[in-house]
Amino acid sequence: MSIEALTIEVNGHALMLSSERAAFDPLLKTLFIADAHFGKDAVFRARGIPVPAGTTGETLARLGALVAMHRPESVVFLGDLLHARESHADETLDALAAWRAQHRALRLVLVEGNHDRHAGALPAAFGVDVVKEPHRLGPWALCHHPQTAEGAYALAGHEHPVYRLATRRDSVRLPCFRFGPRAGVLPAFGAFTGGFEVNGNVRGESVYVIAGERVFPLSGRSSSTIAAS
Repeated sequence: MSIEALTIEVNGHALMLSSERAAFDPLLKTLFIADAHFGKDAVFRARGIPVPAGTTGETLARLGALVAMHRPESVVFLGDLLHARESHADETLDALAAWRAQHRALRLVLVEGNHDRHAGALPAAFGVDVVKEPHRLGPWALCHHPQTAEGAYALAGHEHPVYRLATRRDSVRLPCFRFGPRAGVLPAFGAFTGGFEVNGNVRGESVYVIAGERVFPLSGRSSSTIAAS
């Protein structure tokens, strides 16, 4: 698995944006993941919708590749770690337990999101610390719902942002990072998640689009430096 990362500066702090839809703080040695929605495929099948299995394994493989690349000390999930109560199906929990057994040294933190409240917590054996938003860590206020926080730059999820690039004949919706003066939103990490098109909502923001193994700024809209106002 090939992963590329683009390092930008956000309010004076380095942040690496990954082509695998995650962000890494190299100073804090912390990986930020938004909206993993583990077990969403199991939820759909439990509710009678015949979707393929395997998306949890695919998402965990990508997470493992990011851990191998960045060697973080902590992973912070910016909400919606699980999709719903049916995510506690054996197939999902067994896959998560196997991944956790391989990464016991990692500290895992979950900033509780709306889906997490409905899904219920993972068993204590998984060793996930659950915190409320905004959770302060270094220069960041870590949230699930996009918002601003006094004295910190907010990083959030929830929105599942995508940006539509179009030609005269065709168009494509690509996951993206978006950064405003005081808050940024990460793309959804999960392999089985939809996207909210943000084209009409990014005036004055820096937008970074993910296309395959590349992360690149939208021409004329983005900068490698985002400064809080």
